[in-house]
Amino acid sequence: MTTLPAMPTTPPPRLPVRDKASALDRGWGGVSPMLTRLAAERATGVLVRERGTLHLADGKVVHAESPAAPGADVLLAAHGTLDADLWRQALAESIASTGGAGTGVRRLTGAEVVHRAGRRLVAGGLLTPGALELCRLTALYDAAYFALAPSSTPGRFRYGTEDGQEAPADAPREPGRTPGVPHPVPVADLERETLRRRDLLHRIWPDALPDEVPLAREHRPACPALPARRLAVLARVDGIRTASEIARELGRPAFHTLVDIRRLVAAGVVSPRPPVSFTEPRPGPPGDGVPVGPVVGPVVPVEPVDPHITLLKRLRDALEAL
Repeated sequence: MTTLPAMPTTPPPRLPVRDKASALDRGWGGVSPMLTRLAAERATGVLVRERGTLHLADGKVVHAESPAAPGADVLLAAHGTLDADLWRQALAESIASTGGAGTGVRRLTGAEVVHRAGRRLVAGGLLTPGALELCRLTALYDAAYFALAPSSTPGRFRYGTEDGQEAPADAPREPGRTPGVPHPVPVADLERETLRRRDLLHRIWPDALPDEVPLAREHRPACPALPARRLAVLARVDGIRTASEIARELGRPAFHTLVDIRRLVAAGVVSPRPPVSFTEPRPGPPGDGVPVGPVVGPVVPVEPVDPHITLLKRLRDALEAL
């Protein structure tokens, strides 16, 4: 009789499992794998994503831009800190000082131009170094939050700096710093702050629809008491403006405006208004005398619902999303 060999008693090796505790302590790496890889290899260039761009130097972020976030010039000029014309003039001088076209030398990147413009304003006594750095970092984190948002298209990275002109050799150098390059932000810090901001907005109101679409007021019998900062946002809610447009008009960071808007939505005084299609088919079955096809023109307004019912539905949706 054939004897079968005994089964091995050694258990199979365990499958590799991500250590959630260490990942949570690290606080980064889950926002953009491409950005994490670029930071590890200390890459220099521009990361282009669906909702913004990040400028990297030696694996660290030195500048960020997003159509959804106001730039440093808007933040500086909003409350009288700096005249907008002075900022534009400083930008033009920074670009012109690099020499004429066709010289065959490297052109300054957008991050370097913005930083050099700020240094010109500081050197001319029109801006303090602290105000410039604070505003620049505020705009960087604000734009990076939107640039690192989940997207439906892959990001693209362009290695190196833009082709064109090189900075002049006689440009003033800062001690211990590369001329023209602002103070960099580590990718770990940027991703950790991005995750913190996402969590904050989710805790205030879990639905992200108010961040993107036009906003409208909800007419309530008694509006709750609101701080002046939130009242300024509410005064610009007209059914047409979006959160980004309100932020630019107020000269505030877009993320801070999102916080105020989500609190207003949670309080039931503001609601998102998705754009209505003007090509919706007319109601009614075919053949009942009503032409079927797109309707060009305004849609018949809908009777307003009880605001208390609307608020209860929001609370229900928020509880279900927890």
